[in-house]
Amino acid sequence: MEIGLALAQYGRFASLDSVRLVAREAESLGFSSLWVGDRLMTPLKPKDPYPGGDGTIPEAHRVFLDPVAVLSVAAATTTRVRLGTSVLNACWYPPVLLARSLATVDQLSGGRLCVGLGLGWSSDEYAAVGVPWKSRGSRFDAVLDVLDAVWTTDPVSYEDERWAVAPSHIFPKPAARPPLYLSGFAPAALERVGRRADGWLPASLPIPVLTSMWRAIRRSAEEAGRDPDALRMALRSNPVVTDEPAPESRVPRAGTVAQIAGYLSAAADAGVHEIFVDLQLTARDDHHLLELAEAFRAAL
Repeated sequence: MEIGLALAQYGRFASLDSVRLVAREAESLGFSSLWVGDRLMTPLKPKDPYPGGDGTIPEAHRVFLDPVAVLSVAAATTTRVRLGTSVLNACWYPPVLLARSLATVDQLSGGRLCVGLGLGWSSDEYAAVGVPWKSRGSRFDAVLDVLDAVWTTDPVSYEDERWAVAPSHIFPKPAARPPLYLSGFAPAALERVGRRADGWLPASLPIPVLTSMWRAIRRSAEEAGRDPDALRMALRSNPVVTDEPAPESRVPRAGTVAQIAGYLSAAADAGVHEIFVDLQLTARDDHHLLELAEAFRAAL
């Protein structure tokens, strides 16, 4: 099992100094990967509840640095650690531009990019970027088609009812096609992971739920004629770390390092290949974040 860390990006950690420090120190501490997320805005009266917890968007999300820009800084600050997105809301972006941005990060990092994509959960954000909320699943599949075309063919051409790419040279290409991870928990999302992706990006779910969904993904891969054993699962944990033990009903959303690490170890035993922790909702400052990160790494 590999262990990663969410890169400094939002709330009190949304600064160049924090991005550089956390990226450099995480690599020095031996973490395998660094990850960024994608958040556009905090509606005053959101149409959709925030996933998990009580449905309230965390106040720290009011300041959220652009994920591709943050990864570019991390690429220039590190030499070894893998750089991942968990996740980019794929439908927000014109796919040819998204392909170019991600290929640039891959080139600047020497081929260390891992692309994680999802549909997002906020219809307010879709409206703000002028993208229809309806039919987002089919749009997502089309985005994946365009990314494949841009990254793996020359000349590139693509056409559907949304986008028309005339036969063209489009560079840069990634050093190699980046690993593609997809998020989602609905049956259609799990089916898409098995059919199209190299891996799945779940959150901290109860272990029986996690393993049930993973079996559905593996079945989808088999039905698509793919090797299910080639798929990987990288789990994101966003805990609130407490000094005193939390009730078991609150773990893994909250608890001591030992409690949360116990859940993550059980997830690894259940088949998770990689775990990364996001400590930005609980750490007081950069140094506290790195102290907690090292405590989790030691516990795992």
